[in-house]
Amino acid sequence: MPLLILFAFIAVPVIEIALFIELGGWLGLWPTLALVILTAVAGTALIRLQGIAVLERARLSMDRGEPPVGELFHGACLLVAGALLLTPGFLTDTLGLGLLVPPIRGFIGNALWRALAARADGRASPPAGADVIDGEFEDVTPQSEAERPDTKRQDREPKGAKPKAIPKRGGPRSKPGNGPTG
Repeated sequence: MPLLILFAFIAVPVIEIALFIELGGWLGLWPTLALVILTAVAGTALIRLQGIAVLERARLSMDRGEPPVGELFHGACLLVAGALLLTPGFLTDTLGLGLLVPPIRGFIGNALWRALAARADGRASPPAGADVIDGEFEDVTPQSEAERPDTKRQDREPKGAKPKAIPKRGGPRSKPGNGPTG
């Protein structure tokens, strides 16, 4: 994984520079710069619109009592798309615009979900060296009103009974003149 990240940090700028040179030679300097700025502005506007829609769908999902897993994934894709679109370059703009297309996000989400599920199947057991406590349980939840325990407290005095006397606190130190100052 670290080698893949290193490769991405080296390869992406090299590809972007090559694309700038090629498109700059074909379109010219000013149209190429205008295209880069236009993709950043258009991408920002699209992300704002789609981001508001994703937030609304997440809110509706939570109102129904469902976890907004899909909406969170779409929101994360929009966050990455925004970062890619604001990064100057045609490769990053293409990847960012691709993440703005909902069917592409859905395809990526399904692929990630399948990969995570396949990976989790092999790791259903606890990690090596973890403390595991094996036990059994029995459900003792009462099934009917008749089986429920009495909720009245048994330690209460019956009505009309005199309360028990509360013993006084104290001892030799509580009398005046017996303390350290007295």
